[in-house]
Amino acid sequence: MTFQAIAFDLDGTLVDNAGGVALALNTALHEADLPCFDLQRVRGWIGDGPDALIERALRAIDLQDVDTAWLSTRVRRNFDAMVLGLPFAECSIYAGIEKLLEQLGRKNVPLAVITNTPTVLARAVLEEAGLLGCFTTVRGADTAALRMPSPLLIEQAARALGTRPERMLMIGGSASARQAACAAGCRAAWAGWGYGLLGSEQGDTVWRLDTPADLLVRMALPQTRRRGRPAA
Repeated sequence: MTFQAIAFDLDGTLVDNAGGVALALNTALHEADLPCFDLQRVRGWIGDGPDALIERALRAIDLQDVDTAWLSTRVRRNFDAMVLGLPFAECSIYAGIEKLLEQLGRKNVPLAVITNTPTVLARAVLEEAGLLGCFTTVRGADTAALRMPSPLLIEQAARALGTRPERMLMIGGSASARQAACAAGCRAAWAGWGYGLLGSEQGDTVWRLDTPADLLVRMALPQTRRRGRPAA
């Protein structure tokens, strides 16, 4: 199948930033005199943006007679400051991503980043990682309405790349990214090298990519879709 553009999720797809997210979250919680969480637990909360991340953390803390709305705002402010101050702390680029982006660039494939992370934070992480210049557009969920599984970010990115969602491939590890792709009429691929889970909701719209190099193999070969199953 030929695609006119490719979009990537950020967290757990381009970069393993679970350590950085945990650092930012725990720093923000500590500054609010709240308990911190281990990396494995924080990793399971990543994927729906910082507001959802903080909400999950606060729900896990026994808070009584506390204005959680005010507390969430305070923690979010400190979280953002930490990420902007050290955008790539405790993070790494997944093996094979840089080579993949280089090869796609040689093929002149327009690329986007679509993420539930707010745009300013996503751009800071990508810039620090040295990846920002690989992408034509970066689309983050700056409002709740844009947050995946809403298809709005995918639709915006397709327009920015001069194509339609159905001619674009979305690569991500989270269920919300795949659901957003399906809602937009965009083909999806699961990034098996990250920390997202391939759930039963994928239907027949998902490619399984075990390594970034698998994408180039898939794009070069004709694909057969089987009803009710992922493409083999």
